[in-house]
Parts: sequence; C-alpha cells; structure tokens
Amino acid sequence: MTITTTTLTRAAAVAAVLGGLAYVLIQFIHPADVIESLSTQAWVNVHILSFAEAILALIGVTGIYLYQSPKVGLVGLTGYLMFGLFFILQASFNFAEALIAPLIAVSAPQLAVDFVGLFGRYPAETDLGALAALPTVGAILYVVGAILLGIVTIRARLLSRGAAVLLIVAAAVTPLAALLPHALERMAAVPMGFALVWLGYSLWMNSRTNASHPALVDSDRIAAS
Repeated sequence: MTITTTTLTRAAAVAAVLGGLAYVLIQFIHPADVIESLSTQAWVNVHILSFAEAILALIGVTGIYLYQSPKVGLVGLTGYLMFGLFFILQASFNFAEALIAPLIAVSAPQLAVDFVGLFGRYPAETDLGALAALPTVGAILYVVGAILLGIVTIRARLLSRGAAVLLIVAAAVTPLAALLPHALERMAAVPMGFALVWLGYSLWMNSRTNASHPALVDSDRIAAS
C-alpha cells in the first residue's frame, strides 16, 4: 500500500470527524466529578473515550493545519500549536483520570476528588502544586488557539468558512459558559465538537476534489508561492 499525501489528509479528516463526534457524546455521558464515580466502570470508559477523542482531535487539527499551511503563515502556526497543545494536555489529564485517579481514590480520596475536580470550579482542599494552573493554561490554549485557527481558515478559503466561523464562536463562548453551573458548562463543548466534525468533512471533500483534479492542487501551490 502506497501512503500518499491524499491518504494522510483523508485519515486526518476522519480523525477530526470522529474526534468531534466523541467530544459531543462525552458531554452527555460524563459522570459527576465525585468520589463515588471514580470506582465505576462508567468513569473509566468515559475517560478512555475522552483520551481517544483528544488523540483523534489532535490528528485532525494537524491535518487541517497542514492542508492550509502554505496560506496561513505564522498566525496559523501559532493557532495550531496552541490548539494542538490543548489536546495533548487533555489526553494526558484524561489518561490520569481513567487509570490513576481510581487507584488513589482508595488511599487518598480527597486528593483524587480534588484532582478530577480541577475543572469543576470548586476549591481544592489539598495542595495540587503546578496542576492547579492547568484549567487556566488549558482555557487559554483552547480559546486563543481555536480562534486563531478559525480566523486563518476563513482567510485561506480552502476549507468551509461556515465551519471556521463555528470554531471561532464555539471558542469565544467558552469563557461565558463558565458563568453557568458546571453540568451546563459542559454543553459549551458541543458546538466545538460539531465544528471539528464540519472541518473534518470539509477536509475530506476537498481531498477528494484535489485527487480528482490534480490541476487544482498545482494552481493552489502556485498561488501560495
């Protein structure tokens, strides 16, 4: 099997769609961040799914950026790196939530609850050190990275502009969602999930068009040079 640029682009498109769908689903099935949840199989399953979602989203966002890279410049690179780093942090946190937090819940229940509740907006009773900054750092990477990536996608005119607008709006409303109860705050992630799905679909369709009409790819490269 020959692995081509088109093949990799389509794989990234599928990853973006699957990651976006998983991101939406997780918001509706996520257990409460309480000690009782940590001992359930549902908790483990949801956070393994969240880990997979973060990896898929990272692959998808990488493909979305690379497809447009000749036209998005330093701003696009900055947006991609910030948004991509958010998904790396998310994957790391979800891994710990799924496989580590349930283990420490037995011997250190308060530490376990404070750890998994980092994004629950209630003060931790234990000293979490540098981890306490994770929600702030993650929010900055998520909001600023997605907005920048959305802006350059609109300007590049290679992928759906509607999807790029939804990406920007989904990121922009996230700080406002923090004013809502935590259970409702999760719903702010739903538009982001659909934005990833839409961008992935647009990337897939464009890769099919370029594969059918190679001249379009050449003209884009000439225009970008």
